[in-house]
Amino acid sequence: MTDQPTTAPADSTEKTGAGVADPAVRAELERLRQSIDNIDAAVVHMLAERFKCTQQVGRLKAEHRLPPADPDRERRQIERLRGLAADAHLDPVFAEKFLTFIIAEVIRHHEDIARS
Repeated sequence: MTDQPTTAPADSTEKTGAGVADPAVRAELERLRQSIDNIDAAVVHMLAERFKCTQQVGRLKAEHRLPPADPDRERRQIERLRGLAADAHLDPVFAEKFLTFIIAEVIRHHEDIARS
């Protein structure tokens, strides 16, 4: 979720002189990266809260012998998220992939809860 390469430290080009040398540009880059780091932290915390709720849903489903997956709900959520993404100028395809990944993990958790 950051703009940093995975193969080298983020500041390797700056140290070698091959990258940004202008102090104002470096300061702006650092400011932007700090914002990205803060957003990443918020996303992680929000996902943790989301999964706390979905765990409660999983327990409720298990108690009442409901299936772990709800394809109609999942379809509605994906449609909803695609619309929100479009409104936010975020690629709806990316948003759908992201939610599909989360839904798969939630279903896996619900299946685990149902087995326990």
